[in-house]
Amino acid sequence: MAASTEFTGPQFYDEFMGPVQFGPFAADLAARLPADLRGKVLEIACGTGLVTRELRRRLLPSVDIVATDLGAPMLDYAKQRVTAGGIAWQQADAQDLPFADGEFAAVVCGFGLMFPPDRAKAFAEARRVLARGGLLLFNVWDRIEENPHALANAQAVESRFPGDADMKFRTPYELHDPALLHSLLARAGFADITMETRRIAIDGADPRKIAAGQIRGTPRAALLVQRGVPLDAVIDDVAAALARQGGDPYHGHAQALVVRAR
Repeated sequence: MAASTEFTGPQFYDEFMGPVQFGPFAADLAARLPADLRGKVLEIACGTGLVTRELRRRLLPSVDIVATDLGAPMLDYAKQRVTAGGIAWQQADAQDLPFADGEFAAVVCGFGLMFPPDRAKAFAEARRVLARGGLLLFNVWDRIEENPHALANAQAVESRFPGDADMKFRTPYELHDPALLHSLLARAGFADITMETRRIAIDGADPRKIAAGQIRGTPRAALLVQRGVPLDAVIDDVAAALARQGGDPYHGHAQALVVRAR
C-alpha cells in the first residue's frame, strides 16, 4: 500500500535512530570507498542524508554525488540537513533508475535495498548504471534476532495486532541470507562479490527515543494511524519492551551485512 513507501517523520528517523544505529553504519559504509575514487557516485535510498554526508566527507571535492530517494519527504529533509556542495538531489525509484548505462563509478546504498518490491530488478539497475569495473557498495540488516532492539519493537507492535499481516513488519530483515544476496547479485551480472558481518554497540541510549524513532520515523506510523491507534501509546509499549530487554539507559547492539560487488 502507498503508506509503506514513505516515512512519515524524517526528523524522528534522523534525530532518534541516526545517532543510535544509522549514523555509525553510515560512517562505516563510506569509509569503505576508495578516498581517491574518480567518477560520479550514485546513492540509492539516501533517506535523511546520513550516508550522503559521510560520502561527501570521504570523497574528493571533484567527485559529484547524486543522492536519490523514492520518498519526497525524506529527500526534502535531506536537502535541508546536508548543505555541502557537489551533491545533486533527485527523486528516483531504485527499480527504474533515470540514468544512462555506465554513468557511475560507484553505487552506494545504506539500508535501502531491502525495500524495492522487485529486488532483482533493483540490483540489475545498479549494475546497468555502473561503469565497467564500477563498485556497488551497500549494507542490509542481519537477521532480526541479531538486532534485539528491532525484535523487541516488532514483538511489542505485533502483539497489539495478532494476525494482521501488515503489522508484521519484517521486510528490513529479509536479505540477511548471504546465499540469497549472492544469487541476486550474480543474476544481475556481478561476479566479484564479498560480504562482511558488522556489529556496532548501542550504549546508554534512551529507550523512549529509540521507540519514537522506530514508530514515528518509519512507515509503521501511517499504518497505526489508519487503525486509529494513538502513536504515543504504541511508543510506550515499545519503550517498555526495550527497557525490559536492554535496560534504561538501553545497552545492546545492531548487526548488518556489508556487501561489495563488481
